[in-house]
Amino acid sequence: MTDDAARAAELLKDHRRSIDRLDAILVYTLGERFKHTQAVGKLKAEHELPPSDPAREAKQIERLEDLSRRADLDPEFAKKFLNFIIDEVIRHHKKHHE
Repeated sequence: MTDDAARAAELLKDHRRSIDRLDAILVYTLGERFKHTQAVGKLKAEHELPPSDPAREAKQIERLEDLSRRADLDPEFAKKFLNFIIDEVIRHHKKHHE
């Protein structure tokens, strides 16, 4: 292995360690987020509030698009990601209303 290849292999390991750490952060962050959305779902069910709040959802998507632009992340990807999460949260909320 050449010196350049060895340096590249070491850089690759560093990037992969960072990716693994960030994946763990994402999973734990999503877990924490869903704990809060579960509590919101129960609260909404107890008080007969609708499981979804389209005005808040639209505001959150707008906020996430702004954050993603600042983070140099494709806003369309961020929007799809948040929509996926919102759909899952609403599905959980609807279970509380059954």
